[in-house]
Formats: sequence, C-alpha cells, structure tokens
Amino acid sequence: MSERRILVTGGAGFIGSAVVRMIVNDTPHRVLVVDKLTYAASREALTPVASGPRYEFARADICDGKAISGLIARFKPDLVMHLAAESHVDRSIDKPADFIETNVVGTSTLLEVALDHWRGLKGEARTRFRFHHVSTDEVFGSLGADGHFREDSPYRPNSPYAASKAAADHFVRAFHATYGLPAVLSNSSNNYGPYQFPEKLIPLIILNALEGKPLPVYGRGENVRDWLHVEDHARALLVIAEHGRLGESYNVGAAGERKNIDVVRAICAILDHNAPDQKIGPREKLIQFVVDRPGHDLRYAIDASKIRRELGWTPRESFEAGLAKTVSWYLDHRAWWEPIRARVYGGERLGQRS
Repeated sequence: MSERRILVTGGAGFIGSAVVRMIVNDTPHRVLVVDKLTYAASREALTPVASGPRYEFARADICDGKAISGLIARFKPDLVMHLAAESHVDRSIDKPADFIETNVVGTSTLLEVALDHWRGLKGEARTRFRFHHVSTDEVFGSLGADGHFREDSPYRPNSPYAASKAAADHFVRAFHATYGLPAVLSNSSNNYGPYQFPEKLIPLIILNALEGKPLPVYGRGENVRDWLHVEDHARALLVIAEHGRLGESYNVGAAGERKNIDVVRAICAILDHNAPDQKIGPREKLIQFVVDRPGHDLRYAIDASKIRRELGWTPRESFEAGLAKTVSWYLDHRAWWEPIRARVYGGERLGQRS
C-alpha cells in the first residue's frame, strides 16, 4: 500500500478508535483523529498508538466548519473516513435534536468542507481523494422472520438515531451525484468488542453481571441483532475506503444473528465460568425483562455478499470466540470502565420518553 493521509472523524469513539489503531499498527498511513470528545469518546482507546510519529489528534466538532476547514487545509488528507456520530438509539429517543445536529448538520458541514478541499486539488492528489461515510443497518428499519438487508434495500428508519443516519447517507449520495465528490458508503450490523461505552447491550450486561446488578432485557428478549466484531469491521472499513467503487455502498456483517436473550445468557455463562462469585451465584437469575423500547425493531440481518465478492473481505471472528474475548477484555480492564461507571454512566435506563 502506498502511504495515505487519512483524517478520521470520531476517531476516539468505539469503532473509530479501532480503525485508528489498525491504521497505525497495520498500514504505512498517517492519521489525523478529529473528535469532539463527547461522553462516549475515549482517549485511552488511542493510547496504544498515540505516541507514534504517524498519529495526530485534534479536538474539534464536525459542526464547526471553520475549525474542520482549517484542519483539512493543514493536514491535506487524501482520505476522509467519517465516523463521528451520536449513536445510541435510547439517547436519540430522549434527545433527538442532538442526533440531528451531529449526524445530519455535522455530516453536511463536513461534506461542504471536503468538497471545497477536493475541488482545490490538482492532478494525482485530486484523483486519489476519497470520502468514506460510515453508517448503520438501522437505516433499513426492521426485518421480519426472514430476509436480509441488501445495499438496495429501501430506507425505513424507525428511531430518531436511524433517521438521522439515513439523512446523512442521503446527503453523501447527493454530494456524489450532484457535485461529483468521490464518496463511498458502508452500513454495518451491530458492533461489539473492546472499549465500547457501557450503555450498549453487551458491555452493559457484562458490567452489571460482574457487579451482581439486574440484567435488563427489553420485552422478552426476542429482538434479533446481527453481531460483528469491531476489529472485523475496522478491516472492512479500510478496504472499502481504499478500494470500494465510488458512489457505491457496502453492507458489512458477519452472519452473527442472535436473539438478545441468547446473547445475555451467553455472557452469563462465560462470566460464571471465568469469574464465579459465590455471593452473586448464577448470573442468569439476574435477568429482568423490562418494558420494551419505543419503536424497537424486531430483527436486523445483513447480506454481506457484495463486499465479499467485490473486495474480498470476510470476517475472521466467530461470535462465540469474539464474545469470549470481549468478556475477558472487560475483566482485564477495570481501570478503563470503573471510572466511567462511577462518574459518567452507571447503567441507568435510557430511552423511556414516549
């Protein structure tokens, strides 16, 4: 691979930091992380690569066009990977305006700046430039018992989060079609792995189970998600960013469909084996079914045949092995999550506004 200059928005987030670590460790590329450092960001997730000569960090908000324009003018990226987003469905139910601001206004602002940058490039630099927008399968809405989301599936977002990401996807497509901005998109299934902020299902259940707290499961736990290890996703994103066909979108998934209740029970079993606690006893008895989330999509499932066929990407991590590694990571990294639980988010219920 020839060296690229990659600007990663949201690079201190869960998925973004995995991408940045992979760029520094596995490629010759230079990277500039741009992150607002909201509640879910983690500079610690970047510590393993932060001392390297090919790494830079800038604290900035993607809604601040002047700041982003200055960073792009200085760094001169030939690839922008856009991962900055508000991403938790429950929080979008409570405060949809925050998601509109970051995911829609922020994306459109970034697109304007990227377009101006690209238009000013000449020769090979202009040819090399790409904009990669990273999105979610939630834009497609809910599946029934059968079928999979394809790249040409209709958009039917059912949460404010999904709607904000759908709008962002449409703006990226529009900038490509209208202005010729060399852009590519990707939509992934649910991610899990190290450094995930503990408001999401898997880390929340791990930490509650470790502490002997109730394990809240929406409804009867019948909702199905298609799980993808974050490092598999990071590999896919780099491949798409560099080699995906411009104007196209790529679905990224690992055929890891599981009911939520089965995921929770699997975590309980792993912890009972790896971290037994006589006071707590079998963790499965901590499961509590709670009132369902408003507009909760029943099932997601990704058809990832396009990225396999065109770009040669396949997942390396099975869900069983990846979940076991994830549980072990949280067991070994209390110094990372304990301050978050104590000072930022203690596991309280979100998304009950109706």
